[in-house]
Amino acid sequence: MTAETFTVRFFARLREELDTEQLTLPAEPGLTTGAVLASLAERGGAWAQLQGKQPVMIAVNQAMAKLSTEVRAGDEVAFFPPVTGG
Repeated sequence: MTAETFTVRFFARLREELDTEQLTLPAEPGLTTGAVLASLAERGGAWAQLQGKQPVMIAVNQAMAKLSTEVRAGDEVAFFPPVTGG
């Protein structure tokens, strides 16, 4: 039996610094985008920036999301750096 999964995608600077475009992770009941971020940040190194001083922006299934948004099997979670302007 295969565990149900969801996809995490990284964009812009995050994709370059983490050296990955996407991951497939197991979906668990009650999992939130905040918990996904925390888990990935625990990998250390460049991954720690996911919970650093500059918060990342989050989308679930191409809709803006919050840290409390629940993640379900089949979802696409996207993380990207905040837009900065001058």
